[in-house]
Amino acid sequence: GMAGASLLAHIATSKSCGHLPLCRQAEIYARSGVDVDRGQLAEWLGHVAWLLKPLGELIASHVMAGRVIHADDTPVPVLAPGAGRTKTGRLWTYVRDDRPFAGPDPPAAVFFYSRDRGGEHPEQHLAGYAGLMQADAYAGFNRLYEANRKGGPITEAACWAHGRRKFFDLARKKKEQIEVEAVERIDALFALERE
Repeated sequence: GMAGASLLAHIATSKSCGHLPLCRQAEIYARSGVDVDRGQLAEWLGHVAWLLKPLGELIASHVMAGRVIHADDTPVPVLAPGAGRTKTGRLWTYVRDDRPFAGPDPPAAVFFYSRDRGGEHPEQHLAGYAGLMQADAYAGFNRLYEANRKGGPITEAACWAHGRRKFFDLARKKKEQIEVEAVERIDALFALERE
């Protein structure tokens, strides 16, 4: 038979939002008396991804048109085929949200996957972006901030939490007044922000 839209949406949502691998979904269907091969589930999911690609591209273009974006990467466990264990991949997230600045455009996020954390991935994802980017101190972003970058440099908006962490570690180890004062001043900024 042919899979209907509801079944396809359930498979895609279970995998993406419920973090339920296709092998487990096949087992769940089998317990209910429905024999659906994992390869068939993968084929259906591939068709769903193909059908949704224009929507993903539209969301990505909306995010990359923002004057300010937020960037981060997160480790994700990836099932190693046939090994029964996982490897670590990366999920790259770019977010546009102008609401705190009374911006009229809706917030959105775009995600990209890679097998490793190489700096070439954000360079590729952000090849057409120029603007302000808030991110952590990940060295893989550094080439994006170079003045001679094709398309122009991205302006770095460093993360206070990551910057504070370095001072906090130094203050805890050395207990020098300058590091303690830096942490206290950053904490005062955090307090203002919370208000």
